Amino acid sequence: MNTLEQWLHEQSRSARDLYLMLDSDGQLDERVALARALGADQYRSVYSGTVAGALAPSGPFLFRVGSVKHPVIQALLATPERHWGWLASASHVDLDILTGHWRNRLITGARPSLAVYRVHDNRVLGRALAHLQPEQRPGFLGPLASVCYWHAEQWTVADNPDPGEHPLPDEPAWLHTPTPDMVYANVQFDNTRRYLVGQHTEALAAVAAVLNVDDWLWGLLELGHLWGWQQPEQVHFMLTGCLHTPGFLPPKFWEPKPEEDPAAHFERVSQQVMSMQRDAPV
Repeated sequence: MNTLEQWLHEQSRSARDLYLMLDSDGQLDERVALARALGADQYRSVYSGTVAGALAPSGPFLFRVGSVKHPVIQALLATPERHWGWLASASHVDLDILTGHWRNRLITGARPSLAVYRVHDNRVLGRALAHLQPEQRPGFLGPLASVCYWHAEQWTVADNPDPGEHPLPDEPAWLHTPTPDMVYANVQFDNTRRYLVGQHTEALAAVAAVLNVDDWLWGLLELGHLWGWQQPEQVHFMLTGCLHTPGFLPPKFWEPKPEEDPAAHFERVSQQVMSMQRDAPV
């Protein structure tokens, strides 16, 4: 019996309910099929009702599942390398309470630098749980008794020593999880792509008509990294600005000048763009 099978057996023996956190991006057909099979009272959109609500159609959904025998779930369990989400168990917890717990942990930072914490991503969950001390797990997992997820190329289990409703800590330890550079780059790519799809649909469609969107986005993120533009407002400026430039690429005057540090570089370019926008004919 492997780790996943052992975990499922233990949850059944403990008479716990099973939950599936499913990323809609890449699993839309699976989400629709499960929603139809289980019924509207057995799932919730995690992003709905939050400041990330515009991303809800392509965001994560939390399902209460009676078992994992449904063919869709079986197919997901057979392909964990797709990073579709994770499994969890709890002792008869209201689905709205459980969804509310994750919604409270979804948005990080303060305006204008809000960011989405990818609670549905098994890689993010795995790194957080590897980083947290046992006494910090209840604040993160809340009402969940246990989670089972694909991490470091194997199924992994983490138990919650004190399941229940816990307030959000003032300084959530999971937000300080060390993130490898490549992992950070992938998370940044996923978040920015979701944002552009949700908030700049028509402009992104114009890009897609002439360029490969993923290659275009990777190129701009790498250029921003090279320029030292890593703050959220700088990344936002780079991406949204290039949606409206010739060729969808930074104009020549955006390039850094010799001896210009990233902050001064960004200030100069953003001020020039603002000036050009003010002077443009109505």
